[in-house]
Amino acid sequence: MDFGTVLVLGATGKTGRRVAAELRRRGFTTVAASRTSEVRFDWADRSTWEPGLTGVRSVYVVDSQGPAMGVEMTEFTALAARLGVERLVLLSARSWPEIDETNPHLVPERAVRESGLTWTVLRPTWFAENFTELEFFAPLLATGELRLPTGSGREPFVVLQDLVDVAVAALTEDGHAGRTYTLSGPRALNFTEAVAEIAEAAGRSLRFTPVSEEEYRADVAAAGYPEDVADLLVTVLHHIRDEGGASVTDGVRQALGREPRDFSEYVKATDFPAAAPTA
Repeated sequence: MDFGTVLVLGATGKTGRRVAAELRRRGFTTVAASRTSEVRFDWADRSTWEPGLTGVRSVYVVDSQGPAMGVEMTEFTALAARLGVERLVLLSARSWPEIDETNPHLVPERAVRESGLTWTVLRPTWFAENFTELEFFAPLLATGELRLPTGSGREPFVVLQDLVDVAVAALTEDGHAGRTYTLSGPRALNFTEAVAEIAEAAGRSLRFTPVSEEEYRADVAAAGYPEDVADLLVTVLHHIRDEGGASVTDGVRQALGREPRDFSEYVKATDFPAAAPTA
């Protein structure tokens, strides 16, 4: 079956660039769009929406994460329907409904489900790759220490390639319509255990230091981030501390018919720096 052209939003981001690359590797006609891509897409600039959507059949959707994300998604899905888009695959997160069923981050999910289009929602756990690609985890490899208010709470980190494989399947295959896939890895680790595995692979002395929420807020402020960013980080990290999402899910198996990759596969595949960068 011809699934037509696929539009990938957030195509320079952590998931979008991988989804676009995998679609192209498999031979699908792909339009990669972001604020800095050749095909420009900006949630804050509605004039960029129609050019990106024109002529595409399926869309990998990464919302703006901003205060207007619900309104934006409602208007975006309506426009997509008018322009002949048939399928939406939305990146969400496992933690949003577990933290609060009224969480505003769930509003884009509702807009997609109510769009009248074929839809799939992806709710991954924290990515294994956050240890190397998330700016708030950067001190681990820069200074050798990661300080978080997660205590001994565990998280079944999902390897990004599993999210990519599920996204591509939902965009290009039948059988995923109306499904919400909660994606996790096959085992839950606390941050002490995860950092220990990374340290062994890197051949470096790396450590995880549990801190209080107050200490963490001070760290975030010292790094130059505003209070609202600290509020969000504390909320999602509190969820890990309380093991709100520690259970392993079968979302990858539901979507792909196989088991998810283990955290150790991410560790083995990653080229960690042998020493902290020097100024």
